[in-house]
Amino acid sequence: MEGLALDLGRRLEGRAVARVDIAAFSALKTFDPPLTALHGGLVEGVARHGKFLDIDVSGLHLVMHLARGGWVRWREEVPSAPPKPSNKSPMAARVHLDDGSGLDVTEAGTKKRLALYVVRDPLEVPGIATLGPDPLADSFTIDVLGRILADAGRSQVKGVLRHQGTIAGIGNAYSDELLHAARMSPYKPASSITGDDLQTLYDAIRTVLGEAVERSRGLAAADLKGEKKSHLAVHGRTGLPCPVCGDTVREVSFADSSLQYCPTCQTGGKPLADRRMSRLLK
Repeated sequence: MEGLALDLGRRLEGRAVARVDIAAFSALKTFDPPLTALHGGLVEGVARHGKFLDIDVSGLHLVMHLARGGWVRWREEVPSAPPKPSNKSPMAARVHLDDGSGLDVTEAGTKKRLALYVVRDPLEVPGIATLGPDPLADSFTIDVLGRILADAGRSQVKGVLRHQGTIAGIGNAYSDELLHAARMSPYKPASSITGDDLQTLYDAIRTVLGEAVERSRGLAAADLKGEKKSHLAVHGRTGLPCPVCGDTVREVSFADSSLQYCPTCQTGGKPLADRRMSRLLK
């Protein structure tokens, strides 16, 4: 998302919004200000708040949460006709700019969770107002992480890292990746991570996320997903060899998600039981 915000900021800043068309009406979560309030406004910047994308249009904010299947595609030329609403189409919205270029906001799959907001302040979006600290901010120190983990008690560290109200923006893929980098089980109790383990996890968070952002700088939105996938060590690599030790990457599946890990690197060679309430086999 940081890479997407950087790319769109480079393309959009200073351009005028001609209009915004909604194709999936369920995606628009606000009505005041109306979408038409964006028309004619200048894009003053694009920012990221956790997993939310924020396009500042003359002081109003078009905020997007792309969910799992959503994406934003830059187009040098967009059709002038409004997109037609359709349950079969991935199109959620289209942003027209004054020079004929624009953005297509799409969502793949049948579970439509993408959300759009037009607000005067990003904090009016409930998901932004409740975000935890950003792990790449200077204020995210090892002491901050230590307090978060201590407050989480016996909760599994994977879930703590993913929870947006605790730490903003990490999500499923990068929680797998930084736990692999830290050589730590996803089911390790959060409050047990102290001392050297805390330092190791903190360093992994800053390094894995920081390097991902640096690699994304200057990339076009169309290239970001491929770049991300090409640098993943365990996430989405079930059955493939771990790039560190060569062991087979394994998976634990849940009702609506999954996690990937390396037994040798993270769990002392022991597999995790593949059931929703799984624990490390003893």
